[in-house]
Amino acid sequence: MRWRGRRTSGNISDRRGGGLVRAGGLGIVGIGVVVVGMLFGVDLRPILGLLEGAGALQPASYQQSVGPNDIDDRTEEFVAVVLADTEDVWRQEFQRLGGTYEEPKLVLFTGAVRSACGSASSAVGPFYCPADRQIYLDTDFFRVLEQRLGAGGDFARAYVIAHEVGHHVQNLIGVMEETQRLRQRASERQSNAISVRVELQADCFSGIWARQVEEMFGVLERGDIAEAMNAASRIGDDVLQANAGRAVVPDSFTHGSAEQRQRWFARGFEAGRMEACDTFGADDL
Repeated sequence: MRWRGRRTSGNISDRRGGGLVRAGGLGIVGIGVVVVGMLFGVDLRPILGLLEGAGALQPASYQQSVGPNDIDDRTEEFVAVVLADTEDVWRQEFQRLGGTYEEPKLVLFTGAVRSACGSASSAVGPFYCPADRQIYLDTDFFRVLEQRLGAGGDFARAYVIAHEVGHHVQNLIGVMEETQRLRQRASERQSNAISVRVELQADCFSGIWARQVEEMFGVLERGDIAEAMNAASRIGDDVLQANAGRAVVPDSFTHGSAEQRQRWFARGFEAGRMEACDTFGADDL
């Protein structure tokens, strides 16, 4: 991916020194909860319900955005470039559909962080919080992605960011609120099935981003899409369960199988339009 020297987003909040925000609210949505938990043989999902609680609002200095001249290192620059690309892509896509795109903030942290969805450690991995419309990323997850999951390359990392931005898009169009409502009165099996459709749609949206960012800026290099497809495969529920030495149980899937995740990313990339990403109307995922 050709990203060096390109526009960076000003919607980065660098809290790697340790900043906190208010806790309590809607649930965390992201790929890291299941990925990191299965790597270490622990299901982290049950603890997320315990993370919601009271939390004081910390000084505003912790919430300042990073401007183009405040980039501290190459990783932060990469994240800021990818986020800027998502802003351009989704602004154009929303305009096409007669809407206005509201840009999310992306919070960089180390160790632990509090969001409007609760507290989380780095073990949770990247996540999106619908309540404060922010993406949270401990960049150490990129090392986990490459060294433990075998999903290396800058475009694999970009896919992770684009997936979380996909959740923000879902929040803006009402998908997050509606599925949260449905899951509250569903059985565990039904709730998991709804979660899979949410996650696969975010994968499809990340495919849209890949297609449109190439059309806009010509940034893709040979092997980039293969990197994203490999990452999608490596974080499929079936692959993670098998690699953790656990039985593969489809009813327990919350993000989709490797094949499904690749298929929906590819669908978004091939179509380049949101209309292609209706996972909720699809009979066959």
